[in-house]
Amino acid sequence: MIEAILAAVTATPTPTPTVDPNLVTPGPVGFVIVAVIVVFAALLIWDMQRRIRRVRYREEVRAELDAEEAAQPGNTAGEEHEDGTSAPRS
Repeated sequence: MIEAILAAVTATPTPTPTVDPNLVTPGPVGFVIVAVIVVFAALLIWDMQRRIRRVRYREEVRAELDAEEAAQPGNTAGEEHEDGTSAPRS
Protein backbone atom coordinates (compact mmCIF):
# COMPACT_ATOMS: atom_id res chain seq x y z
CA MET A 1 0.00 0.00 0.00
CA ILE A 2 2.83 2.37 0.85
CA GLU A 3 4.48 1.52 -2.48
CA ALA A 4 1.33 2.51 -4.36
CA ILE A 5 1.19 5.85 -2.56
CA LEU A 6 4.89 6.50 -3.20
CA ALA A 7 4.47 5.61 -6.87
CA ALA A 8 1.56 8.04 -7.20
CA VAL A 9 3.40 10.85 -5.37
CA THR A 10 6.73 10.61 -7.18
CA ALA A 11 7.03 12.72 -10.29
CA THR A 12 7.06 10.95 -13.60
CA PRO A 13 10.02 12.02 -15.71
CA THR A 14 9.10 13.71 -18.96
CA PRO A 15 10.90 12.44 -22.03
CA THR A 16 13.28 14.84 -23.66
CA PRO A 17 12.50 15.58 -27.29
CA THR A 18 15.10 14.22 -29.68
CA VAL A 19 13.92 16.22 -32.71
CA ASP A 20 13.50 19.98 -32.92
CA PRO A 21 9.71 20.64 -33.25
CA ASN A 22 10.40 23.54 -35.62
CA LEU A 23 12.05 21.23 -38.13
CA VAL A 24 9.13 18.82 -38.44
CA THR A 25 6.38 21.39 -39.09
CA PRO A 26 5.13 21.89 -42.65
CA GLY A 27 6.16 25.56 -42.67
CA PRO A 28 5.33 28.01 -45.42
CA VAL A 29 5.98 25.51 -48.22
CA GLY A 30 3.39 23.11 -46.81
CA PHE A 31 0.90 25.94 -46.42
CA VAL A 32 1.38 27.03 -50.04
CA ILE A 33 0.93 23.46 -51.31
CA VAL A 34 -2.27 22.99 -49.31
CA ALA A 35 -3.59 26.39 -50.45
CA VAL A 36 -2.93 25.52 -54.11
CA ILE A 37 -4.75 22.20 -53.72
CA VAL A 38 -7.75 23.95 -52.08
CA VAL A 39 -7.92 26.57 -54.85
CA PHE A 40 -7.65 23.87 -57.53
CA ALA A 41 -10.45 21.84 -55.92
CA ALA A 42 -12.69 24.93 -55.64
CA LEU A 43 -12.15 25.78 -59.33
CA LEU A 44 -12.84 22.18 -60.31
CA ILE A 45 -16.12 22.15 -58.36
CA TRP A 46 -17.13 25.51 -59.85
CA ASP A 47 -16.45 24.28 -63.41
CA MET A 48 -18.36 21.04 -62.85
CA GLN A 49 -21.40 22.92 -61.54
CA ARG A 50 -21.30 25.15 -64.62
CA ARG A 51 -21.19 22.16 -66.95
CA ILE A 52 -24.03 20.37 -65.16
CA ARG A 53 -26.14 23.54 -65.25
CA ARG A 54 -25.49 23.90 -68.99
CA VAL A 55 -26.60 20.32 -69.69
CA ARG A 56 -29.74 20.81 -67.58
CA TYR A 57 -30.71 24.02 -69.43
CA ARG A 58 -30.11 22.40 -72.81
CA GLU A 59 -32.43 19.53 -71.84
CA GLU A 60 -35.13 21.99 -70.69
CA VAL A 61 -34.92 23.91 -73.98
CA ARG A 62 -34.99 20.67 -75.96
CA ALA A 63 -38.12 19.55 -74.07
CA GLU A 64 -39.81 22.92 -74.69
CA LEU A 65 -39.01 22.74 -78.41
CA ASP A 66 -40.36 19.19 -78.60
CA ALA A 67 -43.55 20.30 -76.85
CA GLU A 68 -43.99 23.23 -79.25
CA GLU A 69 -43.34 21.00 -82.23
CA ALA A 70 -45.89 18.45 -81.04
CA ALA A 71 -48.46 21.21 -80.44
CA GLN A 72 -48.30 22.51 -84.03
CA PRO A 73 -51.35 21.59 -86.13
CA GLY A 74 -50.70 19.10 -88.89
CA ASN A 75 -47.54 17.81 -87.25
CA THR A 76 -47.01 14.11 -87.94
CA ALA A 77 -43.80 13.71 -85.95
CA GLY A 78 -44.11 10.89 -83.51
CA GLU A 79 -47.53 9.76 -84.77
CA GLU A 80 -48.04 6.15 -85.80
CA HIS A 81 -49.33 5.12 -89.21
CA GLU A 82 -51.76 2.32 -89.93
CA ASP A 83 -48.89 -0.12 -90.48
CA GLY A 84 -47.48 0.53 -86.97
CA THR A 85 -44.46 2.56 -88.02
CA SER A 86 -43.91 6.07 -86.79
CA ALA A 87 -43.14 9.08 -88.90
CA PRO A 88 -39.52 10.22 -88.94
CA ARG A 89 -38.68 13.19 -86.78
CA SER A 90 -36.93 16.11 -88.38
